[in-house]
Amino acid sequence: MDSATVEIKRGLEGVVFTETHLSAIDGEAGQLTYCGYDIEDLAAQATYEETAFLLWYQRLPATSELEMLSNWLRSNRRLPKVVWGIMHSLPESATPMEALRTIASTLSMFDRACIHEEVGGSSLCRSVSLTAKLPTIVASFDRLRGDRPPIEPRDDLGHAANFLYMLTGEEPDPASAKALETYFVLLADHGMNASTFSARVTASTLGDVYSAVVTALGTLKGPLHGGASQAAMEQMIEIGSPRDVDEWFEKRMARKERIFGFGHRVYKVEDPRAKILREMAETVARRSGNTQWYEIAARLEERVLAHPYFDERRIKTNVDYYTAPLLYALGIPIDLFIPMFAIARIAGWTAHVLEQQHDNRLIRPRALYAGPRGVEWHEMLDRSPMVEAQPDAQCVAGRPANCPAALQVPPRFWPA
Repeated sequence: MDSATVEIKRGLEGVVFTETHLSAIDGEAGQLTYCGYDIEDLAAQATYEETAFLLWYQRLPATSELEMLSNWLRSNRRLPKVVWGIMHSLPESATPMEALRTIASTLSMFDRACIHEEVGGSSLCRSVSLTAKLPTIVASFDRLRGDRPPIEPRDDLGHAANFLYMLTGEEPDPASAKALETYFVLLADHGMNASTFSARVTASTLGDVYSAVVTALGTLKGPLHGGASQAAMEQMIEIGSPRDVDEWFEKRMARKERIFGFGHRVYKVEDPRAKILREMAETVARRSGNTQWYEIAARLEERVLAHPYFDERRIKTNVDYYTAPLLYALGIPIDLFIPMFAIARIAGWTAHVLEQQHDNRLIRPRALYAGPRGVEWHEMLDRSPMVEAQPDAQCVAGRPANCPAALQVPPRFWPA
């Protein structure tokens, strides 16, 4: 390849690599649809089970079909007994996302109900199983780390209500369950985002559903993808009070520091999900009697959107911003915000895996090599070390913290 003729699309921005029948985003108009259905209609009327059916089958279910899928999901909520033991053995330092990623991967070795089905049906079966079990993993891990016994799922509760019940031990009120269910619907799919793309890359190798979902979980864990809602809530807690928003904002802008919850790679207007979440966050806050976090969010949003820097660059409110006060008002710990994203997005991830398998081609892009060429080979004794100090025994034993500092720095950043 000739560097003079190759156009590098960093971050693959603007690159279209496949067709999809699942979700469509119009960034200029601020529209999102699943299989042709507007997200506002789905958020107002669809359950998460209906939304999952829509993404997996690309049509809305009839009554009998929805009942079938709901029963299928509910019968798959429980974890294998061996997996409980593994969860108990996780170190105290494990984060919720590390636990979720690890247990989701472990399930592939014990969740064998689908193994004898033909390939497509097996993938759908495993998609249902993972969608049902992710809420159980997250709720159970949160209780275990707080020295509380996990709570078995209930078959008589819907997807969102059952999660809140397993998390708190109390059956949620209908309004709270509905708010969380709407959040799940809003986050179920969103075009070719980073975690969805990574899942499809794994699926394109003919990797199984578990491998693809674990890939997606690893991608979601990154702060530039799934971590923004947690960061948004942390900045609201840092502000502390609605009356302190203005001072915090001015200092943040003076230091040129990022404000989380604004801006999107695709949307040039307000994220259509943000409008719905804003209304939900306000409703839940007023019902709870604690409007502090919603008021902070509303005032900070007002300052951001009125500032010329954001206005000129068309940086608007995104889905993560009002996710933060909504989930916080529902009593969900801040470090569960990314796993909550995964619980919602699992339907979309698995739908994309099924779609990739249906008309597969290995995803294998190329890169323009920009390193040195024609380097002369030197024997070991003729090579000059960059690190003069001899590694001590602890370094040799595989403890990087005891190795010379230069060995801990990626080669790209070594001095010339």
